[in-house]
Amino acid sequence: MKYCNYLWNINTYDKYTYNILADKNFETYNIKGAIMKKLIGGMMALTFLLSGTPKEALVLAMERSEISVEYTWNLADLYPTDEAWDQSKKDLVAKMGGIEQYKDKVGSSAATLLACLEFNSEINKELSRLYCYAGMKSDQDTRNADNMAKKQELIQIWTDYDSKNSFIEPELVKLDSKTIEKFLKKEPKLKPYKMYLYDIQRQKAHLLSDKEEKIIAEAGLMSSGPQSIYTIFSNAELPYPEIKLSDGTDVTLNPSAYVQYRACPNREDREKVFQEFWKAHQEFKQTFGADLYANVKSDMFYARVRKYKNCLESALDANNIPTDVYYALIENVNKNLDSFYRYLKLKKRMLGVDTLRYSDIYAPTVKGIDLKYSVEEAKKMVADAVKPLGKEYADVVQKAFQNRWIDFYPTPGKKSGAYSNGGAYDVHPYILMNFNGNYDAVSTLAHELGHTMHSYHSNKYQPYPTSDYAIFVAEVASTFNEILLMEKTLNEIKDDDVRLSLLMERLDGIKGTVFRQTQFAEFELKIHEKAEKGEPLTGDVLTKIYNDILKRYYGVDQGIMAIDDLYSVEWAYIPHFYYNFYVYQYSTSYTASTALAEKVLQGEKGIVDRYLSFISSGSSDYPIELLKKAGVDMTTAEPFNKTMDMMNRTMDEIEKILDKKGI
Repeated sequence: MKYCNYLWNINTYDKYTYNILADKNFETYNIKGAIMKKLIGGMMALTFLLSGTPKEALVLAMERSEISVEYTWNLADLYPTDEAWDQSKKDLVAKMGGIEQYKDKVGSSAATLLACLEFNSEINKELSRLYCYAGMKSDQDTRNADNMAKKQELIQIWTDYDSKNSFIEPELVKLDSKTIEKFLKKEPKLKPYKMYLYDIQRQKAHLLSDKEEKIIAEAGLMSSGPQSIYTIFSNAELPYPEIKLSDGTDVTLNPSAYVQYRACPNREDREKVFQEFWKAHQEFKQTFGADLYANVKSDMFYARVRKYKNCLESALDANNIPTDVYYALIENVNKNLDSFYRYLKLKKRMLGVDTLRYSDIYAPTVKGIDLKYSVEEAKKMVADAVKPLGKEYADVVQKAFQNRWIDFYPTPGKKSGAYSNGGAYDVHPYILMNFNGNYDAVSTLAHELGHTMHSYHSNKYQPYPTSDYAIFVAEVASTFNEILLMEKTLNEIKDDDVRLSLLMERLDGIKGTVFRQTQFAEFELKIHEKAEKGEPLTGDVLTKIYNDILKRYYGVDQGIMAIDDLYSVEWAYIPHFYYNFYVYQYSTSYTASTALAEKVLQGEKGIVDRYLSFISSGSSDYPIELLKKAGVDMTTAEPFNKTMDMMNRTMDEIEKILDKKGI
């Protein structure tokens, strides 16, 4: 059922809206684990001191037993033991058949409709809680077969239940709008389901018969396969290479290590990291290609059986987002590639290289500014940054820190990247991190806490049926927090070198969130369009498509950057592509959050209350309308233009400092 909070599970990207896995990874996950890099300021301590952990600035893969318990999440808040989880699962499975008592009766009366929806909502709420526990236990160590089995079992149970409840929407489709209005007036307790009932009417053309919906629900057994295969292969079984850096350090180039060492100060080390990491993917590009093609075909199946024109329309219609928003984003970014090229030229100037390479894109641009942060320092920085949002917001952030909502450190087998999971309505959100001590890690903490605060407030102030929120607005709260963190840090730093580093960090954020994610969005659109025309998608074909887009975005033909053809297998590394047109929302959300953050920082009257109302609204309205109420109209170019204005203002300041320093 669409109104069910199926879950924010897999990485900053990840939230399932059932039948189609739809949500996500920060490049570090959401992919977002890895989005910006190095630095900073005020001169925080240089050492990484953790109770029970080594005194090392970077900890890439400690054993879990070596990490102090305060830096691990407490899944006992969900279920005290695996046995308690198993008993709750059995109890819930025994109840699930009860939904069938409403078959052929859903629209018979307002009272029956309410009873059916409340029963269904309660089952889904508990399934989500069960899945959160199983999913996070599995993500804690993807090598653990027992935990993976729990996760797979829940997917099977959920699929079985969706098969049982598949009659609900077909029966609701038969109701006309007048009957719906009459029921809403007669039974006030139906109010939490009002948005859902209205949306069913809006989507009538795409809902099928009882028998057809049952078949579609059963197809869920297969649709999660490509993403599951990708997760296990890329995190646990892909043979990542061993390399030796110029300082003698031996490194296993798994995803976490790649994120860290691609930003090495030594250029030849960076090139070695890129060469070896992408060679590992290149060797398996046909496997990755077959898996991604299977995922695209799954998207095509759902689009076709639900009578959409294409996969894009199918994906965006769930939240009533016009496809023009997607096309306009790609068009606007391509029109503004000159601004991106300006950024790349600044990067080249600051690195002092004759030719900018793709392996330079994450390189630190200000020598000597490579400060590291402990988790405690990161907590304080984030807590200070969000103070403009008021005491209630700040108090919940402290609760997340103190009550073990966060699993901080990378450990062997742990899922890469970062995410916030707000799917346990009656408990609290959780955060998975792979904290490595650089500014990017601090920024990622702020980002995931934005998701967590969005989930916390929506769960607190909305009834369960509207506590979920659309993917389209999911990244607004997270990138909003990143902007507040950056602005606070910039306001405190006067040193030119550190300030340069911060300003470049902001540009790196725009690069990674607006340009890079739109680059991904364009790739995702093209591969779906190709498949929809009946053309195959092999590893070679996917690499060629990605290569063309990559070289256009980075100005290879204009001499802006040199890119080795090997790096065009990068598509095989991006988890977002398994989440059904998710990535464009990073870009749209960034532009929305930029506009909102500027209003907050400028002290616009009433903006904090409007923002807090926005993150407390769940799915009580369509995302475009929720953002309008908050003060941002995403049907116009204004948010994107404001982002480009901020980008160019930032580059103006950087150029002034560089001119002053004679660089």
